[in-house]
Amino acid sequence: MLYEVRWHGRGGQGVVTSSELLALSALKEGLYVYHAPEFGPERRGAPVRAYTRISDEPIEQHYGIYTPDAVIVIDPTLQSEVDYVMQGLKEGGLIVLNAKTPNSEIVERAKKLGAEIWVVDAYKIAMDIFGRPFYNTPMLGAFTKVWGRIKLDNVLESIREKFGERGEEIVKLNIEAVKKAYEEVKKYEY
Repeated sequence: MLYEVRWHGRGGQGVVTSSELLALSALKEGLYVYHAPEFGPERRGAPVRAYTRISDEPIEQHYGIYTPDAVIVIDPTLQSEVDYVMQGLKEGGLIVLNAKTPNSEIVERAKKLGAEIWVVDAYKIAMDIFGRPFYNTPMLGAFTKVWGRIKLDNVLESIREKFGERGEEIVKLNIEAVKKAYEEVKKYEY
């Protein structure tokens, strides 16, 4: 099993952190992982990507993901960048969007690929919990539910480890955000 996830967001939204947390969670299950950010001349607010590979065998590929099994779009405004976020998605893949409803062009492309679309209003979750648009951990919670291969408990433990030095309140809020998105993510029926 080799599963490749490509994360899309904007600089400063925690795209890299989400990818890292997924990788740490998979490690807790005895799987092999590869996590990498894609950096260039990006600045806060510019589109960025991160990559997570998960396998039950050692991973030899140490480069970007061009044909992902799953695409996670953290920033809702990137839905309009259809070519950018859908590029190379495998047939039968997963698309997890921070949205109430998906962009119609994404729906059409997903139909052609036989891909599933899942939506969660990570904006509302983030505003309710953090009071700020921190989408990354809600989107991690949504993907954890959708993919179903990583235990939620391992994701929560990874959050405790990653954010523990920032204080109990930060840990508590991020765990709450993950759980809420895990519960609220819905498959889009087209």
